[in-house]
Amino acid sequence: QYSFKEVFGTLVVQKELFDVVAKPLVEDLIRGKNGLLFTYGVTGSGKTHTMTGSPGDGGLLPRCLATIFNSIGPFQAKRFVFKLDDKNGVEVQSEVEALLERQRREALPVPKTPAGKRQLDPEFADMIDVQDRCRVEEVDEDNVYGVFVSYIEIYNNYIYDLLEEAPFESIKPKWNSCNTPVRNGDFVPPQSKILREDQNHNMYVTGCTEVEVKSTEEAFEVFWRGQKKRRIANTQLNRESSRSHSVFIIKLAQAPLDADGDNVLQEKEQITLSQLSLVDLAGSERTNRTKAEGNRLREAGNINQSLMTLRTCIEVLRENQMYGTNKMVPYRDSKLTHLFKNYFDGEGKVRMIVCVNPKAEDYEESLQVMRFAEMTQEVEVARPVDRPLCGLTPGRRLRNQAFREELSRKLELRGGPIGAGPEEPSAAELFFQSFPPLPSCELLDINDDQTLPKLIEALEQRHKMRQMLAEEFAKNVLAFKTTLQEFDSSVASKENYIQGKLAEKEKTITGQRTELERLEKKIKTLEYKIEILEKTATIYEEDKRNLQQELESKSQKLQRQASDKRRLEARLQGMVAETSLKWEKECERRVAAKQLEMQNKLWVKDEKLKQLKAIVTEPRAERPERPSREREREKPLPRSVSPSPAPGAPAAPLRPRRSRSAGERWVDHRPPSHVPTETLLQPRVPRAITVDAPSERALARCDRYLLTHQELASDGEIQTKLIKGDVFKTRGGGQAVQFTDIETLKQESPTGRKRRSSPPNPDPAGDAADSEWTDVETRCSVAVEMRAGSALGPGFQHHAQPK
Repeated sequence: QYSFKEVFGTLVVQKELFDVVAKPLVEDLIRGKNGLLFTYGVTGSGKTHTMTGSPGDGGLLPRCLATIFNSIGPFQAKRFVFKLDDKNGVEVQSEVEALLERQRREALPVPKTPAGKRQLDPEFADMIDVQDRCRVEEVDEDNVYGVFVSYIEIYNNYIYDLLEEAPFESIKPKWNSCNTPVRNGDFVPPQSKILREDQNHNMYVTGCTEVEVKSTEEAFEVFWRGQKKRRIANTQLNRESSRSHSVFIIKLAQAPLDADGDNVLQEKEQITLSQLSLVDLAGSERTNRTKAEGNRLREAGNINQSLMTLRTCIEVLRENQMYGTNKMVPYRDSKLTHLFKNYFDGEGKVRMIVCVNPKAEDYEESLQVMRFAEMTQEVEVARPVDRPLCGLTPGRRLRNQAFREELSRKLELRGGPIGAGPEEPSAAELFFQSFPPLPSCELLDINDDQTLPKLIEALEQRHKMRQMLAEEFAKNVLAFKTTLQEFDSSVASKENYIQGKLAEKEKTITGQRTELERLEKKIKTLEYKIEILEKTATIYEEDKRNLQQELESKSQKLQRQASDKRRLEARLQGMVAETSLKWEKECERRVAAKQLEMQNKLWVKDEKLKQLKAIVTEPRAERPERPSREREREKPLPRSVSPSPAPGAPAAPLRPRRSRSAGERWVDHRPPSHVPTETLLQPRVPRAITVDAPSERALARCDRYLLTHQELASDGEIQTKLIKGDVFKTRGGGQAVQFTDIETLKQESPTGRKRRSSPPNPDPAGDAADSEWTDVETRCSVAVEMRAGSALGPGFQHHAQPK
């Protein structure tokens, strides 16, 4: 979904579209402000139809022209009073200079501009027949106006003048039916124009033809003359596709009248030149749809490139305004954006009409067009300030016109009949009509007595008439003096009345100025507050963007952690499954090994039972005599041979042990990591001080030291070592421990122990006697004692005695 200020349906008429979109631009043009109107869309979407219209229903361009001339028609200056210079400026010529310019132009052989009474071309006559007679209200009647039009096109990023009259010369190329010059079959483009910047930093086209027009018909005929030269071509999407951007420029020059309301002010500072540009953009198109080749392909590339530059400029402007950046807007990348740079910088109002084709094939391109058009609404263009007033009294034209009408009426009244009777002629009639003619003054006879009396009579009549004229003149002078006195008195009364009104108005103006100053101060305060709020909003927006970025980074991090967690869970599940399977196999293997071992033990027991049975069942005479218990007791118990001390090991100094009755005390040092075992033999130390770590205080109170140390044996069982030592006082007053003995407690499984080996040179006679307690002996516990000097520690002896 896309939102716009106005949306028009397919059945909308041109009048409604003009009233909403273009009429405000025309009103600003007459008030001295610039305007720019775009038609934008894909190829074949109706841009040219919206701008030009159709027979019987004119588009935006003819309606703009009609509105302008309907509004300023009675106030137009004579032709060539306004004169445009070559630097995008305008000058005011006097009446004499304008008359000489008109005579000079009429003497030239160039074709004249069309006049209003000339018959129109029927090809476009219906387009400008606007019946509603639309006009702008509140037009400044104290100004005179002049309208100038020009028509250019931007083709392949070059600017061409469509109104330029190229004289025919044999050495120059001719023009074909497509309005393109051809010489020997090769295309020769006309001379392109360049852009320049005037003293007010406004862009204009150098050397462009600008025609002064005085009516809607004349202006539209100039437009139609240039429209025929515009480049169009037949493509797959449009039979008459525009291959260039066309720009129709309407310039309105206006200058105030002088204080008398008769002549135009010659001051250049008081001249206002406003401009309305109507732009018909070429449609964006995809070459894979138009199947363009050659020149058409190059034209399409340049069209798309210029539209892309326009879009880039709008996006950079929007980014600069929204985020407070100061990126350079690439106006110069395209002639289209370079020409209208001032409008985007705040030199006028900009409006865009987006034309959309409802065809399904144009769906994707229409989405791109609407997305760009919606984005352009976020760009804020600064509005130009109003032009200053000229300082002259308003209503000068009407007052001068009323004065002239009143003067003419007064003169007509004064030249009429004077007196009561209708038979009395006026002085003018007596002077011109009733003046007696002079008789003939020729004297042919000396005796002629009639000529002189007639002459005397005529002169007397003329004398009487002169007296009558003098009397009438005196009467007229008196009447005129009376009229002047009456007029002076009326003027004085009116002047007094006007002075009173002016005093009231001055009071009102003073109050309004005071109110205006107060409002200006309030506006400045509000502007300052708005600036602060904008800065605050910018800070908040920046914080919001930072928080959003942080939130996105956190969410991405959480997503990565979640994915890592899922992978780790999957990996752990695989490891658990693999470990479970491995231990299941190991348990099965161990169970099978235990079963085999038990079977072997059972077989050994069975064999022993068989041997015992065989011994029991044997005759008593054949058995050897069993020694008596006395001999068995007298026989010394065999013990395992203790390993010899390691060679070269120094013997530890033996200290005499005190007996237990001497009352010795022990320091029982058991580390915190001590693991209690479930053996039957547990170390028990009487009168011991149990500590986790040895301290000097504990050692000073005792004379023996015991360290309990646990470690893991090679078969996986825990063995406990009791390391014993004596406590001595040192020369420095401290305590020292000297280790003397190590006792080892170890728990072993009976299934894994080997049979105890027999002593060397066994007694063959005792084999039968030892066989009965051998199995019992293997079940006896084993004690290991270590002494100083042995290879395994301070001392080592192995005792294995039957219980």
